[in-house]
Amino acid sequence: MSSNETPTPRGPVDSSRVPRYAGPATFARLPRLDEVGTADVAVVGVPFDAGVSYRPGARFGGNAIREASRLLRPYNPAQDASPFALAQVADGGDIAVNPFDITEAVETVEAAADQLLGTGARLMTLGGDHTIALPLLRSVARKHGPVALLHFDAHLDTWDTYFGAEYTHGTPFRRAVEEGVLDTSALSHVGTRGPLYGKQDLTDDEKMGFGIVTSADVYRRGADEVADQLRQRIGDRPLYISVDIDCLDPAHAPGTGTPEAGGMTSRELLEILRGLASCTLVSADVVEVAPAYDHAEITSVAASHTAYELTTIMSRQIAEARAK
Repeated sequence: MSSNETPTPRGPVDSSRVPRYAGPATFARLPRLDEVGTADVAVVGVPFDAGVSYRPGARFGGNAIREASRLLRPYNPAQDASPFALAQVADGGDIAVNPFDITEAVETVEAAADQLLGTGARLMTLGGDHTIALPLLRSVARKHGPVALLHFDAHLDTWDTYFGAEYTHGTPFRRAVEEGVLDTSALSHVGTRGPLYGKQDLTDDEKMGFGIVTSADVYRRGADEVADQLRQRIGDRPLYISVDIDCLDPAHAPGTGTPEAGGMTSRELLEILRGLASCTLVSADVVEVAPAYDHAEITSVAASHTAYELTTIMSRQIAEARAK
C-alpha cells in the first residue's frame, strides 16, 4: 500500500464465526478506537443523566444501545451501502463525566469532543440525557462554524431554566442559539407533541428560528414529503442531527425518561433519516434511552438502528469525498 492510499477499514466481528451474543458489546461489534488508532467515525457513549427533569436512567443508555446493536449487519440495503467498509468506524468507549456537577460534566464532554474531532473523526454519540447536545454542538461549531440542526424530539428543549438551572436536558438548544453555535436559518424540530407550559413556549421557540414538524405532521404528510422539506431547509449547510428517542411513540420507545403519547413510529424516523442522505452530516447523537423502563430491548433496538442509519450517511459521505 502506498502512502497515499487509505487503509482498508477494519470491520465488525464475523458473526458466522463468533455468535452475536458472544464477546464484548462494542457498537455493531466494531473494533475499539484504541485497536485501530484513528477513525473516520467515532462512536462514543456519554453515561450521564444528571440533567433530567423526570425519570432518571439514561446514563445506562449507551451500553444498552451497544448491546442491542449486536443485531446490526454490515450491509445496509436501505442505503445500498456497507458503512463499515466505506470508512473506519470504531467504538471510542465512554466519556467519563462527573455525575454530581453538571457544569463540569458539560466541560468534560466538550473537551473530549474537541479532541476526537481534532483527529478528523465525525462523532456518533450515544447518550445519556439531552444536556450533552450543548457541549457537542459547541465543539462541532468550533470546527465547522454555526451548523444547521435537525432535532428529533417530543419536546422543544428550548426552555430557559428548570429550578434556576441553565444546563438541563430541556435547555440545550436555547443555550446553543444564545451562544451562536447554530445557523438560525436552518433549525427544525421533528416529532414534537404533547402539552406545553403555555403558548409562549412556541412563541419563544419561533423567535429563536426553529421550524416545527409535529408527529401529527409526519403522520398526515408522510416521511418522504417531510424529508424533502427538511432537505430544502438545510441546503448544503453542515448539519448536526440530534435524536431524542422519545420522538418515537411509547409503543416504539417505552424506555425513556419523559414519554409522550402520539409519537412517530420507528419506521417513520428511519425513513426520514434515509431521506436526508444527501445532506452534509458532520456529527450526530442519539440520547435519552433509559433501559430500566424498556421492554424486550424495544427502545434500544430502535436507537441502535437509528445510530446505524446516521453512521451509514456519514460513512458514505466520507467515501464519496475521498473518491473525488
